[in-house]
Amino acid sequence: MNNTDSISQRALELKPSLTLEISALAQSLKNQGKDICSLSAGEPDFDTPDFIKDAAIRAIKEGQTKYGPAGGDPELREAIAYKLKTVNNILTTSENVQITNGGKQAIFNLIQVLLNPGDEVLIPCPYWVSYPAITRFANAIPIFVDSYPETGFELDINKLEQNITNKTKLIILNSPCNPSGRIMNLEELNKIAEVLRRHKHIYVLSDEIYEFLISPNEKHYSLSGIAPDLIDRVFIVNGFAKAWAMTGWRVGYLQGNVEIIKKAIALQSQSTSNVCTFAQKGAIAAIKNSPKGIDFMINSYNERRNKLTVAIKDIKNLQLESQHGAFYAFPSLNKDLPDSLEFCKMALEREGLAIIPGIAFGNDRCIRISCSVSEEIINEGIQRLTNLIQNL
Repeated sequence: MNNTDSISQRALELKPSLTLEISALAQSLKNQGKDICSLSAGEPDFDTPDFIKDAAIRAIKEGQTKYGPAGGDPELREAIAYKLKTVNNILTTSENVQITNGGKQAIFNLIQVLLNPGDEVLIPCPYWVSYPAITRFANAIPIFVDSYPETGFELDINKLEQNITNKTKLIILNSPCNPSGRIMNLEELNKIAEVLRRHKHIYVLSDEIYEFLISPNEKHYSLSGIAPDLIDRVFIVNGFAKAWAMTGWRVGYLQGNVEIIKKAIALQSQSTSNVCTFAQKGAIAAIKNSPKGIDFMINSYNERRNKLTVAIKDIKNLQLESQHGAFYAFPSLNKDLPDSLEFCKMALEREGLAIIPGIAFGNDRCIRISCSVSEEIINEGIQRLTNLIQNL
């Protein structure tokens, strides 16, 4: 029997994350002794702050190593609800919050309990790689709404609304955006709110995982904070991986309509059960001290992002509109250069430079470059990128 005959169709169609695949390949080559400079990972190079680690260690020593509630630690759910009220202006309660194994599971849970086969999901491009994959796994249909480098990837609200049909169930927003770093402004979010008021059958997933990683002159807005009449139709996804350098801790959260949250908790109770109990104690310490305690990381990312942006703008045949969030740049390739996949393959083979092809994010003429590494590595990476383009 062919092994594929025993695998479900949806599993056969599921592809691994290209970003994780390239980062793993770069690390494997490095481990083999190859000279690799990686600007591919979406992972902080900082260690988790000590006050967070100390809280988790304390919890372990106190014996908090047993099963916990599937919805999450009540104290953490309460702390997140308080943060959403005071920081994001979202009137919510702990019952509206579910703790998940990272932000990715929050997205997976919501899409699984909200969507039916054939439902359509509007996804602005460029997008984080897992949105369409998770959508398709629910047998729903991703509908992509293009935006363009020359306009700084600004979302065209008219184009968004033109793609709405009676099958549209969900819109996915990501601000600050991975991969572009773009931050949605107040005017843009108000226009989206007006679209939602005209189309009352649509929900929103707002991925805000990079919320704190923005330049000092920028402000992050949550859609349900500025449009409280839509609060039952907007779901916040967030987590602790990026701002607090807690990628391996796997603590995220989903906030929204309490009845749908209950179903997401039921799903989690039948899949991964509870999130690691003592990791949640670390998350409590993190959120109760936000953003105090992580200012040094935020400031460093801002400096690195600025440095990366300036350096890229000096490279011939790359174009980049400055962005002010997350820790990425998403420059476009001149028409004389190969497509993103071929370009990144040549970068790795010829220069030992690991970067991510834009095709993974829905734009085959762009590349994603991370600045979540030291300035020395950024400098080295820029030099290798320059060498590659000069020699093509």
